[in-house]
Amino acid sequence: MANGLRAYGLIAAMWIRSTMTYRASFVMTALASFAVTAFDFTVILLMFSHVDALGGYTLGEIAFLYGAVSTSFGLTDLAMGSIDRLGRRVRDGTLDTLLVRPAPVLAQIAADRFALRRLGRITQGGLVLGYGLLTIEVDWSPLKVLTVPLMVLSGAVIFGAVFVAGAAFQFWAQDAAEVQNAFTYGGSTLLQYPPTVFARDLVRGVTFVVPLAFVSWLPALYVLGRPYPLDLPQWTAFTPPLVAAGCCWLAGLAWRAGLRSYRSTGS
Repeated sequence: MANGLRAYGLIAAMWIRSTMTYRASFVMTALASFAVTAFDFTVILLMFSHVDALGGYTLGEIAFLYGAVSTSFGLTDLAMGSIDRLGRRVRDGTLDTLLVRPAPVLAQIAADRFALRRLGRITQGGLVLGYGLLTIEVDWSPLKVLTVPLMVLSGAVIFGAVFVAGAAFQFWAQDAAEVQNAFTYGGSTLLQYPPTVFARDLVRGVTFVVPLAFVSWLPALYVLGRPYPLDLPQWTAFTPPLVAAGCCWLAGLAWRAGLRSYRSTGS
């Protein structure tokens, strides 16, 4: 673990130095990232210019959901967004160059082309989260206050596990980045809206199959004092750290299995 973190830090630092060589370019790309992700929330604002509530939720409550998910996903995307390039490396054989280096392959893949411009997504999500926290009417308690940062960090870890599991699948599929994106970027978009706007079968799927609901829905609804559509007990709102640990374990198993199955591009 220590070796992997050290390798990740060195590779990421190398890319950061490369990025900061052209500071004006970095600022423009970061602002562009901020603006592009802001369009998602602009769509929500346009919706609320015609309605007072969406699925029974006010603008402030949806801003809270949106901001928490966007911040969590932004942290994961910054840390390991490059991992979706694994399929391309498997297909053209360039993964071989990583296998001969004295560093964990996962750390090398995750830190490859570390894009500091993705801070724009995190900033945008954090601003919307702050707006949501200021506008929602909540009877705050120490437990609810603690739930908010725990939700963001646990959500980032869960998204990270999904990234790794999706990358492991590409060892066999070779070019399945869009399948992975359906659960990562698609999952992020799904969780930006309240569960009441989706069919119960879909809510069950993201709760019991791919546990994305633990990223925000379950803890966020506890903070907002709203019931979960599947009538789960309230204590499940405090399980995201456990779910994140379980997801990491399963993703690790999938990664090791995929890496062992790799046979390069030869016959």
